[in-house]
Amino acid sequence: MKIIVLYASATIAAGLVLVNIYNSLIDAKSWGSHIPESIATARVYFNMVNPGNFFRIFSPINQALGLLTLIIFWNSSTSIRFYLVIALLLYISADALTFAYFYPRNEIMFKTAQLTDIELLKKIWAEWNGMNWVRTFIIIIGLIFSFLSLHKIYSLPLK
Repeated sequence: MKIIVLYASATIAAGLVLVNIYNSLIDAKSWGSHIPESIATARVYFNMVNPGNFFRIFSPINQALGLLTLIIFWNSSTSIRFYLVIALLLYISADALTFAYFYPRNEIMFKTAQLTDIELLKKIWAEWNGMNWVRTFIIIIGLIFSFLSLHKIYSLPLK
Protein backbone atom coordinates (compact mmCIF):
# COMPACT_ATOMS: atom_id res chain seq x y z
CA MET A 1 0.00 0.00 0.00
CA LYS A 2 2.87 2.40 0.77
CA ILE A 3 4.17 2.15 -2.78
CA ILE A 4 0.90 3.59 -4.13
CA VAL A 5 1.73 6.94 -2.53
CA LEU A 6 5.08 7.00 -4.34
CA TYR A 7 3.37 6.11 -7.62
CA ALA A 8 0.81 8.87 -7.03
CA SER A 9 3.60 11.37 -6.34
CA ALA A 10 5.44 10.40 -9.53
CA THR A 11 2.21 10.53 -11.53
CA ILE A 12 1.33 14.04 -10.35
CA ALA A 13 4.92 15.22 -10.98
CA ALA A 14 4.79 13.75 -14.50
CA GLY A 15 1.51 15.57 -15.06
CA LEU A 16 3.09 18.85 -13.96
CA VAL A 17 5.94 18.26 -16.41
CA LEU A 18 3.51 17.68 -19.27
CA VAL A 19 1.41 20.74 -18.44
CA ASN A 20 4.60 22.84 -18.27
CA ILE A 21 5.67 21.53 -21.67
CA TYR A 22 2.21 22.31 -23.04
CA ASN A 23 2.47 25.83 -21.63
CA SER A 24 5.82 26.32 -23.38
CA LEU A 25 4.88 24.79 -26.72
CA ILE A 26 1.32 26.09 -27.04
CA ASP A 27 0.31 28.83 -24.60
CA ALA A 28 3.54 30.85 -24.41
CA LYS A 29 4.06 30.57 -28.15
CA SER A 30 0.55 31.99 -28.67
CA TRP A 31 1.11 34.80 -26.15
CA GLY A 32 4.24 35.94 -27.96
CA SER A 33 3.03 35.48 -31.52
CA HIS A 34 1.77 39.01 -32.23
CA ILE A 35 2.42 41.21 -29.22
CA PRO A 36 0.42 43.26 -28.16
CA GLU A 37 -2.64 41.70 -29.85
CA SER A 38 -1.76 38.21 -28.61
CA ILE A 39 -1.39 39.44 -25.02
CA ALA A 40 -4.73 41.24 -25.28
CA THR A 41 -6.35 38.02 -26.48
CA ALA A 42 -4.76 36.05 -23.63
CA ARG A 43 -6.02 38.63 -21.13
CA VAL A 44 -9.57 38.13 -22.37
CA TYR A 45 -9.16 34.35 -22.43
CA PHE A 46 -7.74 34.29 -18.89
CA ASN A 47 -10.48 36.53 -17.52
CA MET A 48 -12.20 33.57 -15.79
CA VAL A 49 -9.43 30.99 -15.32
CA ASN A 50 -5.77 30.57 -16.26
CA PRO A 51 -3.05 27.91 -16.00
CA GLY A 52 -2.28 29.16 -12.49
CA ASN A 53 -5.58 27.66 -11.37
CA PHE A 54 -4.24 24.22 -12.31
CA PHE A 55 -0.86 24.73 -10.66
CA ARG A 56 -2.41 26.11 -7.44
CA ILE A 57 -4.16 22.76 -7.05
CA PHE A 58 -1.66 20.21 -8.31
CA SER A 59 1.67 21.68 -7.13
CA PRO A 60 0.65 21.52 -3.45
CA ILE A 61 -0.75 18.02 -4.00
CA ASN A 62 2.59 17.01 -5.51
CA GLN A 63 4.49 18.46 -2.57
CA ALA A 64 2.17 16.85 -0.05
CA LEU A 65 2.54 13.47 -1.72
CA GLY A 66 6.31 13.97 -1.87
CA LEU A 67 6.39 14.72 1.86
CA LEU A 68 4.07 11.82 2.67
CA THR A 69 6.24 9.49 0.59
CA LEU A 70 9.33 10.66 2.46
CA ILE A 71 7.63 10.05 5.81
CA ILE A 72 6.37 6.61 4.78
CA PHE A 73 9.77 5.47 3.51
CA TRP A 74 11.87 7.27 6.15
CA ASN A 75 13.01 4.00 7.73
CA SER A 76 14.02 2.50 4.39
CA SER A 77 17.58 2.61 3.14
CA THR A 78 19.60 5.81 3.27
CA SER A 79 19.69 6.04 -0.52
CA ILE A 80 15.89 5.85 -0.79
CA ARG A 81 15.52 8.56 1.84
CA PHE A 82 18.16 10.67 0.05
CA TYR A 83 16.39 10.34 -3.33
CA LEU A 84 13.03 11.23 -1.80
CA VAL A 85 14.46 14.28 0.01
CA ILE A 86 16.05 15.52 -3.22
CA ALA A 87 12.82 14.95 -5.15
CA LEU A 88 10.79 16.85 -2.55
CA LEU A 89 13.28 19.74 -2.47
CA LEU A 90 13.15 20.00 -6.25
CA TYR A 91 9.34 19.99 -6.27
CA ILE A 92 9.32 22.71 -3.62
CA SER A 93 11.94 24.76 -5.49
CA ALA A 94 9.89 24.61 -8.69
CA ASP A 95 6.91 26.00 -6.80
CA ALA A 96 9.06 28.65 -5.12
CA LEU A 97 10.28 29.66 -8.59
CA THR A 98 6.65 29.89 -9.67
CA PHE A 99 5.79 32.28 -6.85
CA ALA A 100 8.95 34.35 -7.04
CA TYR A 101 9.45 34.50 -10.80
CA PHE A 102 6.35 33.55 -12.77
CA TYR A 103 3.51 35.11 -10.80
CA PRO A 104 5.03 38.61 -10.98
CA ARG A 105 5.54 38.25 -14.74
CA ASN A 106 2.02 36.90 -15.19
CA GLU A 107 0.75 39.97 -13.33
CA ILE A 108 2.69 42.27 -15.66
CA MET A 109 1.77 40.48 -18.90
CA PHE A 110 -1.85 39.76 -18.17
CA LYS A 111 -2.93 42.61 -15.91
CA THR A 112 -0.80 45.67 -15.25
CA ALA A 113 1.35 46.43 -18.32
CA GLN A 114 -0.10 48.79 -20.85
CA LEU A 115 -0.66 47.08 -24.19
CA THR A 116 1.16 50.01 -25.79
CA ASP A 117 4.37 49.09 -23.93
CA ILE A 118 5.35 46.51 -26.51
CA GLU A 119 9.03 46.32 -25.53
CA LEU A 120 8.16 45.55 -21.91
CA LEU A 121 5.64 42.90 -22.94
CA LYS A 122 8.15 41.27 -25.31
CA LYS A 123 10.85 41.30 -22.63
CA ILE A 124 8.58 39.82 -19.95
CA TRP A 125 7.24 37.21 -22.37
CA ALA A 126 10.77 36.17 -23.41
CA GLU A 127 11.85 35.87 -19.77
CA TRP A 128 8.76 33.81 -18.93
CA ASN A 129 9.19 31.59 -21.96
CA GLY A 130 12.84 30.79 -21.28
CA MET A 131 12.48 30.19 -17.56
CA ASN A 132 9.50 27.87 -18.00
CA TRP A 133 11.91 25.34 -19.54
CA VAL A 134 14.11 25.70 -16.46
CA ARG A 135 11.13 25.06 -14.19
CA THR A 136 10.18 22.05 -16.31
CA PHE A 137 13.73 20.70 -16.05
CA ILE A 138 13.67 21.09 -12.25
CA ILE A 139 10.49 19.02 -12.02
CA ILE A 140 11.92 16.41 -14.42
CA ILE A 141 14.99 16.02 -12.22
CA GLY A 142 12.69 15.63 -9.18
CA LEU A 143 10.74 13.00 -11.09
CA ILE A 144 13.97 11.17 -11.90
CA PHE A 145 14.83 11.08 -8.20
CA SER A 146 11.35 9.75 -7.44
CA PHE A 147 11.92 7.01 -10.01
CA LEU A 148 15.36 6.26 -8.56
CA SER A 149 13.77 5.76 -5.14
CA LEU A 150 11.15 3.53 -6.72
CA HIS A 151 13.89 1.48 -8.36
CA LYS A 152 15.74 1.16 -5.03
CA ILE A 153 12.55 0.10 -3.27
CA TYR A 154 11.99 -2.68 -5.80
CA SER A 155 15.66 -3.68 -5.46
CA LEU A 156 15.31 -4.30 -1.71
CA PRO A 157 15.12 -7.91 -0.61
CA LEU A 158 11.61 -9.08 0.23
CA LYS A 159 10.79 -9.34 3.93
